[in-house]
Amino acid sequence: MWNKLRHSLPLQLLLAALLAWFITLFISPTTDVTQAAWYQVIMLGKITYIGLLKMVVGLVVMLSLLQGITSIGSITRLKQVGRNTLLFYSFTTLLAISLGLGASLLMPAWQPLTEFAPVGDNVQLISEEAAGGAAIASKLLNMALVNPVAALTNGNLLAIVMFSFMLGLALLSSLPEKHPVFDVLSGLNKSINTLVGWIIRLAPLAVFAIVFDFTVRGGESLFQQLALFALLVFVLTLIHGAIVLPTIAKIATGIKYTTLFKAISAPMAMAFATSSSSATLPLAMQSAQEKLGVSQSTSSMVLPLGAVMNMDGTALFEGVAAIFLAQLFGVDLTTSGLVMIFIMAMVSSVGAPGMPSGSMSGMQLVLLAAGIPLEAIAILLIIERPLDTFRTAVNVEGDMIAALVIDKWQKESANKEVFTQNIPA
Repeated sequence: MWNKLRHSLPLQLLLAALLAWFITLFISPTTDVTQAAWYQVIMLGKITYIGLLKMVVGLVVMLSLLQGITSIGSITRLKQVGRNTLLFYSFTTLLAISLGLGASLLMPAWQPLTEFAPVGDNVQLISEEAAGGAAIASKLLNMALVNPVAALTNGNLLAIVMFSFMLGLALLSSLPEKHPVFDVLSGLNKSINTLVGWIIRLAPLAVFAIVFDFTVRGGESLFQQLALFALLVFVLTLIHGAIVLPTIAKIATGIKYTTLFKAISAPMAMAFATSSSSATLPLAMQSAQEKLGVSQSTSSMVLPLGAVMNMDGTALFEGVAAIFLAQLFGVDLTTSGLVMIFIMAMVSSVGAPGMPSGSMSGMQLVLLAAGIPLEAIAILLIIERPLDTFRTAVNVEGDMIAALVIDKWQKESANKEVFTQNIPA
């Protein structure tokens, strides 16, 4: 039993979460534990783990992408991997939004509100001018085209991905296949992955602190009028994560459901606890290679891209939330309004920060596109944090399934090339 516990990270994470919840049962609801010294000691686990991940995640993305691109070996194969990755992520996001909008339109209409919740001083609303296509494109470009050192400092994953992709493409185009630079990149990547492995060992402490903090602060309570909406989002997210994505993996690769979920359980548990796909990226890459057998060249490219642009759970949530808020605020959605919600949910999910509640800025774009008052964002903030945990787990699941599927496609393509070359002329 002890050996199983020592070698099973998902089991450690589960026990840490249960232990944190169990301890909170003995704390009086009227007690303000946040001022206690022992509470601060518990929070050190969360602060240490998240801080260490923030320290290395930028380097992990950069070195992994460079390693993945340069190890592909040719521009032609790089184009193939990149095209397959973009197509797969677009396809699964399309399915997620369609599921969310379709189910929302089939549900009975929500009753309009008579009183609106206050937005709060801590919520910054964007202007209507920021919802235009040119403004969105300009914002994405401003995020992506910055100094790489500044991007590493600020944790701007979109900019890190852009720079790494351009640099990797330049290295692949200008240097011979056996150049020493590629050996240096391989060594650095191996070293940073070793460091990440050490950090991941602290994950149970972080999960204990996060669950304890969330529970003791009363984060699990929801307003009654939002319970059905939260349930709808949860069920749809569960359908996408437990049925749609695994079915795609089964059809494309033949992998069994039990094998798949056993391999991805640790990254999904970490994503659930931290609500951060960026913080989960190192563990997802490790699990993809060791548990799913994905090649390093594929996982090093597909997973960092997924952490930036593949947000199935976020896109689904934004589509459902837009219908919900439109009906609450008495906004009559026309066909063009539904199309705008569909498009904006896809666009705004790309480049959404891989951090807790990172989708709220994109949600505002969806609201503006549909003509829904931005003040409606206050209603979502009441329940957004609990729902964020579930959709982040689905986002990470989609990333790992994409890596598995694309890796199989690449191996089949390589085998066909070898077979063709061996056929006598």
